[in-house]
Amino acid sequence: MLRAIRIRKGWRQSDVAARAGVSRWVVMRIERGRLASIPFGKIRAVAAALDARLDATIRWQGGDLPRLLSARHSAMHEVMARYFADLGGWIAEPEVSFSIYGERGIIDILAWHPQRHVLLVVELKTEIIDVNEMLGTLDRKRRLALEIARKRGWRPVAVSTWLVVAPGRSNRRAMADHATVLRLKLPADATAMRRWLRDPQGRIDAATVMPNVQGAHLGSGAVAVRRVTKRATRGDSQTDRRRAPG
Repeated sequence: MLRAIRIRKGWRQSDVAARAGVSRWVVMRIERGRLASIPFGKIRAVAAALDARLDATIRWQGGDLPRLLSARHSAMHEVMARYFADLGGWIAEPEVSFSIYGERGIIDILAWHPQRHVLLVVELKTEIIDVNEMLGTLDRKRRLALEIARKRGWRPVAVSTWLVVAPGRSNRRAMADHATVLRLKLPADATAMRRWLRDPQGRIDAATVMPNVQGAHLGSGAVAVRRVTKRATRGDSQTDRRRAPG
């Protein structure tokens, strides 16, 4: 399919390689379907250079994966609902669907502060996979949130965004790896976000790990990604003792 698009555009493999920032050898291997040795990121880069989009689909146990992901997301929703309830002064609506000008989607939490006339778009992420797509989606939701609010009779003077990421080593590492990009789009930190939520004035854009809420928890591994280690067996222990220097 990527080869067909390239030919339709009248491009050479070297043209695609230059636009994608990869070697011509990579483009050639992809077009021949020899993908085993090609990193997925490079395949996506080649697709993007051709104005195409490559999506990966993971299936597990005949449909149990959506329920697993839904449970993680629902746990975050419960914690955030308690968080806004404890703050007071906010109207927080979960799972707000929209269809505007042909653009469809769901805002995880749409929060409205009637006193300050401030609107907040909250995006919940159990795991960070694609930072660029995540930020693009959040920006699109912020842009459409004004129209969504007006249909509810709200007249916001400012629309803010808050990316809330589930705790865990992998997510913290991903946020550190993409710190520059995240701070350019979402510059406020957790301290600034907490202060703003208590007295929201003007616009703020933040990316933080999910706040702690007293009396609320994520459940036994419902959201946080934990390191999986091999359990030591009796045989392993005996082997280790034999190998240990006397």
